Amino acid sequence: MNDARHFQILILSSLLLFLVLWSDFAPSFAAVVLVVLSTLCMQFLFLKIFKIPSLDFRSPLITSLSLALLFKTNLIWLYPLAGVVAMSGKFLIRYNNKHLFNPANAAIVLGLILMPDHVWISPGQWGNAIWLAFALVCFAVLVLNKAGRVDMALFFLGSWVFLLFARALWLGDPLSIPIHNLQSGALLIFAFFMISDPMTTPNHRWGRLLFAFAVAVIAYILQYVFQVREAIFYALFMVCITTPIIDLILKDKIYQWRKV
Repeated sequence: MNDARHFQILILSSLLLFLVLWSDFAPSFAAVVLVVLSTLCMQFLFLKIFKIPSLDFRSPLITSLSLALLFKTNLIWLYPLAGVVAMSGKFLIRYNNKHLFNPANAAIVLGLILMPDHVWISPGQWGNAIWLAFALVCFAVLVLNKAGRVDMALFFLGSWVFLLFARALWLGDPLSIPIHNLQSGALLIFAFFMISDPMTTPNHRWGRLLFAFAVAVIAYILQYVFQVREAIFYALFMVCITTPIIDLILKDKIYQWRKV
């Protein structure tokens, strides 16, 4: 269990199982199977095309579980297509031995842009299960400590919390409004399993903090100025483009997953 991805798979699959067994908002069994199979098959195909001597399916499994939890559509064929898009972006859009976009995030954002009437995300789909959110945060912190990205996730959440509460105080809104906005399973998955992806974020710590703060600010503007409900996902997609520039200015070694 020295690889952080083992814990990520355990947490995401446990959350998915919980939703399937006890939630009315769980994805269908067919949707889960289609998105997982398509993602793993595309990983295998690209490994063969680029002659990469590896059969490591941990990262694409994390991508497929994230899609199963976040990606919603009324067209069943869009589930496997999301897996295809996620893996295609991972292997085809790269720089300096890193993929530019988080695979799951890219598939979600492209689905929202190209199929707005059929693709959506329900940020509050898991209700106010505080105990579930707390458990997810605790486990996620352990995961990120092993992946070396706990700073980024916590700084993003801290920035997001500050912006939401500052807005409530400025407008004279009750604090129950930002508290309710924070009680979202999708927000926690985004913070601890998506924005903190070590392969798509800056190598240097100060670069990561700048990256996380930029995502929070852009998401705030999109959500409260332009009324974009899926703001955090769009913000991450846009800020990922700056990673090569940040890595060029603030140099540090590239993160590598363990080979075992």
